[in-house]
Amino acid sequence: MKMQAAFWYGPERLEIEEVDVPQIGPDEVLVKIGVALTCGTDFKLFRKGHALLVKDIPSPFGHELAGTIVEAGAHVTRFKTGDQVVAANSAPCGTCFFCEKEQWNLCENLEFLNGAYAEYIRIPAQIVRKNLYKIPSHLSFKEAALTEPLACVLHCMDRIGVKPYETLCILGAGTCGLLFVQLANLYGTQPIVVGRGKEKLEVAKKLGAKHTVSILDPEFKDKIKNLTSRYGPDTVVDAIGKPETWQLAVELVRKGGRVWFYGGCVSGSNVSLDTHRLHYDEITCSGIFHHTPAHFSRALQLIASRKINVAELIRGEVRLNDLHQIFQKGNLDNPMKMAVIP
Repeated sequence: MKMQAAFWYGPERLEIEEVDVPQIGPDEVLVKIGVALTCGTDFKLFRKGHALLVKDIPSPFGHELAGTIVEAGAHVTRFKTGDQVVAANSAPCGTCFFCEKEQWNLCENLEFLNGAYAEYIRIPAQIVRKNLYKIPSHLSFKEAALTEPLACVLHCMDRIGVKPYETLCILGAGTCGLLFVQLANLYGTQPIVVGRGKEKLEVAKKLGAKHTVSILDPEFKDKIKNLTSRYGPDTVVDAIGKPETWQLAVELVRKGGRVWFYGGCVSGSNVSLDTHRLHYDEITCSGIFHHTPAHFSRALQLIASRKINVAELIRGEVRLNDLHQIFQKGNLDNPMKMAVIP
């Protein structure tokens, strides 16, 4: 049996090919994909590759998905044919050095799942055991497929520990930036969003941003100062992932403030930070990566309870065979999230 699937062959080289439908093992399931969603990480991978997600070339492509189980392995007991499910794009082993320290996202044997831009996908046993979930009957595939990015943002928000009276500045108004906006409101703080695109900033305002600031405004840094009593934000999250925005985050935060590097830079990138600011202003800088099964489960619950508005984040849809309309050579902008339908 054959299917259509997208493969990444190198920077800006994407092909839709006819391949065999994956064969599953006794502890695995085969999912017919209902929806796959585009992601900022996908655009980074499309342009330059990815340090963790690409192991072989050609590489399967896409990682945010929801669909229906069409075959379950003989040893699978929690799921059956016909179940509508959402799969995380990874699962920890549970036994390595980092898992024993409950740093699940840093697992030495973290099994990643790529290949959502396809008609079918094989869900590995480790993900079936630890990070595959049935979708509540009232949720659509589109809504459920947003669980993965929300899980990542939820992981960061938990680590930040933001307090209601603090100011949170979010650099980036893409999908994750807009999820940060909504979680910030749930946590009791009203965020400042710094972004480039007018449409994205308007959506940020609609979803609860207290203030939006265009990074194209020559006075944007001064505007952020004015919004924070001239001190700067208590916490700055970079949700863009460029060396210059990492440096900007450190520049904007107040004395004694915290910076969280959520957006990952291209492998091999280097950043120069002002040591005077870090030392004498006592700025704390932290990296944050990925999600855990607990955060994935909670993220699905937040979407199911309608506490997170996901409809505003998906701006259109495209068929799998038209994937090149989204991933275009030479286009440096990341469009709003799109649903890819096989």
